[in-house]
Amino acid sequence: MIQVDALPLHELRERTSEKWQEYPADVLPLFVAETDFAMAPTVKAALQKALDAGDTGYIASRSPLAEAYARFAERRFGWQVDLAMTRSTADVSMGIVEILRRVVQPGERVVVTPPVYPPFYDLVEEAGAEVERVPLRDTGTAWELDLDGIRAAFDGGARAILLCNPHNPTGTVHARDSLAALAELADEYGVAVISDEIHAPLAQPSADFTPFLSVSPAARRAGYAIVSASKAFNLAGLKCALMVAADDATARVLRGLPVEVVWRTGQFGLIAAVAAFHEDSDPWLDGLLRTLDRNRVLLEDLLARHLPGARYRIPDAGYLAWIDVSALGLGDSPARRILKEAKVALNAGGAFGAEGEGFVRLNFGTSREILTDAVERIAALVAR
Repeated sequence: MIQVDALPLHELRERTSEKWQEYPADVLPLFVAETDFAMAPTVKAALQKALDAGDTGYIASRSPLAEAYARFAERRFGWQVDLAMTRSTADVSMGIVEILRRVVQPGERVVVTPPVYPPFYDLVEEAGAEVERVPLRDTGTAWELDLDGIRAAFDGGARAILLCNPHNPTGTVHARDSLAALAELADEYGVAVISDEIHAPLAQPSADFTPFLSVSPAARRAGYAIVSASKAFNLAGLKCALMVAADDATARVLRGLPVEVVWRTGQFGLIAAVAAFHEDSDPWLDGLLRTLDRNRVLLEDLLARHLPGARYRIPDAGYLAWIDVSALGLGDSPARRILKEAKVALNAGGAFGAEGEGFVRLNFGTSREILTDAVERIAALVAR
């Protein structure tokens, strides 16, 4: 296992990506889903080789991406992917829209499960459909799919559901039984399940992540998965995702996509993804997971010591913390006040749906020092 540490702050501020350019230098940016770690050596070497060779053209009609991901999925999740039932595209969001355009008609409804990744709402509208909200159930100790609510939505005519697994922003890895029940409902009503599994490589080993398409024959008939190395390996700007089917009928949908959907895949994104999914990258990924495990526990300790009124559940996956700050007296827009007065940039919970009011999303994919500084700044604001 490789030790994966965040870069020092002065090096991070040299980056030109959204995370480090959106706000002035006195702000600690813990909002957008980028991480602060050095690139995995295997990925860096693959990109450097491509640069040295001037390998910067269009993606080839035949590439090793599907095979690389299939081997990754077998190693990490015990899931067997059929290479012939895959297509690449630029990113997960594009894959969602393009599949939705082919499984729902204009004006039909698509279920989302708030609080959820804010672009989901826009992607449904981009596809010409309408959003139907079925919030996650809060059991008091965890979040889970509201299967009764989802059944009611399907019974009322919803034609698809966007599944976020692992879930953003809560970090929930949905239980196999829950996914199996969703698959049965979708199969019964003829509803498409589009599973965004971009955070799957970041599921902690103890969380027992289950790919939706691996759950059952019903899941394979109803489902599509969209996967990417971008979140785990911090490659969002390189543009590469993989759409996966597991049934002849759904595979025909992928094969029927316009060739431009595939050609929008970035050449560097594809090269980086193939390297990321290779077994040689596993030690780096395991090291990253270990670092994130320490950070998610550190955050719990920091909040308990400095902001005991905040409520936080350690996530099963990823590097995003969903924190209820409604008891801290920060007003109706806590993220805005934290940014203005504490100089810490977080995501406002309300952007994820009405269920997120009073929450903030914090990115702990950073150094222990930055994470500690951020919580202490917020604590000082609350104390004032």
